[in-house]
Order: sequence, then structure tokens, then C-alpha cells
Amino acid sequence: MPIHKLDFEDFEEINYVLIAIHTSLEDYRLAYFINQKLQINLSKSENEIQINVKEGETNFSRFFYQNIEKEISWNLIQNKNEVIQQKKDNIQNLFSNLTLEVLTKVFLLPEYKKVDYFLKIENIEETQNIDKVQTELNKIDTISAVYNVDLNKIKSKNNLIF
Repeated sequence: MPIHKLDFEDFEEINYVLIAIHTSLEDYRLAYFINQKLQINLSKSENEIQINVKEGETNFSRFFYQNIEKEISWNLIQNKNEVIQQKKDNIQNLFSNLTLEVLTKVFLLPEYKKVDYFLKIENIEETQNIDKVQTELNKIDTISAVYNVDLNKIKSKNNLIF
């Protein structure tokens, strides 16, 4: 029986930058302002990011744009969502048939719980372009903070594969 060896160099590494965005805007409004500032065309993707956690299953909204000329992909991803859990009350009393609904916050990247959205840019080459993107994002009035995320510090990188 022949032995097949896989080398990590055989796999193409996806080059991407992750920018954290702090804002109180709704996702569609943020996408609109980003489109205006960066001259791109983010649009709502039907392929939301589905995550299964111990609390339940949830979907994170995603806005997507691909520049075919430059081969750059843009993803605006929601980081916070809520899961509704149904809990049956086990105590025998007047309200014993009552089912409780408990809302639990769930995060796409739990290491960054204070971040509202992430802008994932794939195949962007120059650091100068990333700085320009951050400068333009900071010009949006309702964004309070924008910064690069160190990809080596992310423990849940699998949630960014879509």
C-alpha cells in the first residue's frame, strides 16, 4: 500500500487582514457608510455565518463584495448575536408548566467581545492600503474605534473560514 504524504506547502494560505470596528450602527447602515467611504459595493449575503455553540445555534450577518480585477474580497461580519434558549422550570408550583426563554449573547470571536463588527479583507497586499482603509473608516462619525486584529492571537480562527 503506497504512503501519501501531505506537505503544508501544498496548501495555499489565504492572505487576509482583519479589522475590528466598534460602532452602535445596524449592519446595513454600517455597510452603506463603508461603501460610500471606500468606493466598494458591500451587499447582504444570503450565506450567513452559522455557528453552533453550547447555548444553541446562531447566524451572524455578512455583507460581501469581491473586486474581480484586483482579486480582493471584502466581508463585513457581525460579531455579536443572541441565542434564545428554552428552559423548562423543574420546580412544582403554580407556574410549573411555564417555559422560560433565556437570551444569551454569543460572539463570532469570543476573544473580542467588545468588537461589534469585523471587516475581513482577503488578498490585500500593501500595508499602505490597509492604513488608508482604516483612515477612511475612522472618518465615519458613528464609528468609535477601528484597529487591526493580530491574527496570531485569535483562538477561534475556524469561525473565520467561510
